[in-house]
Amino acid sequence: MTTGGEGAGAVLIAGPTASGKSALAVRLAERLGGVVVNADSMQVYAELTILTARPSAADEARVPHRLYGHVPAARAHSVAEWLADVAPVLAELRAAGRPAIVVGGTGLYFEALTRGLAEVPAIPDEIRAHWRARAAAEGAPALHGELARRDPVGAARLEPGDSQRITRALEVIDATGRPLAAWQAGPRPAPLVRPETALRLIVEPERAVLHARIEARLRQMMGEGAIEEAARFAALGLDPALPATRAIGVSALARVAAGEIDAARGLELAIFETRQYAKRQSTWLRGRMGDWTRVDAAFDQSPSLAALERAGRP
Repeated sequence: MTTGGEGAGAVLIAGPTASGKSALAVRLAERLGGVVVNADSMQVYAELTILTARPSAADEARVPHRLYGHVPAARAHSVAEWLADVAPVLAELRAAGRPAIVVGGTGLYFEALTRGLAEVPAIPDEIRAHWRARAAAEGAPALHGELARRDPVGAARLEPGDSQRITRALEVIDATGRPLAAWQAGPRPAPLVRPETALRLIVEPERAVLHARIEARLRQMMGEGAIEEAARFAALGLDPALPATRAIGVSALARVAAGEIDAARGLELAIFETRQYAKRQSTWLRGRMGDWTRVDAAFDQSPSLAALERAGRP
């Protein structure tokens, strides 16, 4: 892999939570003289350090990290905003001849990065407020039923509890008269990273290994102060429709902090929630990123990377 001028490419590393992708990103950044760039929709939030498994201070001391913890939890952060954030970072690294090691578990970020993001007209404030109020009053499952009546294809793609995306879909239909999928199928601007110029990796351990890693990491988080962080986050009193409030483990561990359940039960709930989330991530990766290369977390030690370096790729 070349690391100078226009030859400085991007390494894209996706994978389910606790797969080991972030550790791999740090090692690759060290080896290639690169910079780790966040592509996880929850690690952008400033108030969630432990619960989103943001890079440690030691990791940040080893290599530069960008786009972590730069958004307040009180503000919803969209894929379009992430693209706007990442564009100047990629341009800066390209100009410096340093490869970007883009890592995260949000498949939609990678899709937008490599395919471009379809432009949807702005949603009027009154329509946005209407659907957010209904989401708060009626709950996501009720709105999912409404979406199923108005856009059955779009509803079938969403989990009944995914309040943010369900609300977004209904906002778009109300504002434009067209389903979100119709807009997404339209013309897209040129992607920030062309797939053929990037090394695209998915780190996905065997299920038993991943489950063990999830439990071990959650136990470590609790030892590092995850319960206290969940309590501080709950004390913010944020609108439950905000994306940050759905960070994995926040609800369960906030209940521990409030004395509603004990720590063992909180850990049990957080493990279950995280495993379900990892399953959804893996389903997305298989369905939407099937042409990416599957690797294990030790990829940086494999002969295949050395061969890619000699070939000057990406």
